[in-house]
Amino acid sequence: MQFDHAGVATDDTDTLAALYETVFDAPVAHEEVFDGLRVTFLDLGNGYFELLEPLPDAEGAIPRYLERNGPGLHHVALATDDIAAALETARGAGVDLVDETPRDGAWGHDVAFCHPESTGGVLVEFVEH
Repeated sequence: MQFDHAGVATDDTDTLAALYETVFDAPVAHEEVFDGLRVTFLDLGNGYFELLEPLPDAEGAIPRYLERNGPGLHHVALATDDIAAALETARGAGVDLVDETPRDGAWGHDVAFCHPESTGGVLVEFVEH
């Protein structure tokens, strides 16, 4: 596996994307609306920042996260060539899974999350391109 992206919850994608592009030389690589979110991937050359901004009246994990914690790091994603095997390995190691099977994610990828209570307080996402 290798680092794929860091998911950042925000309530102002435009301002944060402009800052990250200036400071980190991370231009926009992909933008879409997905699952009630404006999702923007910024290219770092060896991975991405994924900016996650809820649309007005959106419900789900990101709006709840922003309400509880404010803007900030939401998750870390690791790329895998075999997401089913990654889930099986995690399950075998005693990791509780948010997703027992892969689901559709942004940019057309298959994704699945490991529960942060099992991964040292970090929400870890597996992503298969």
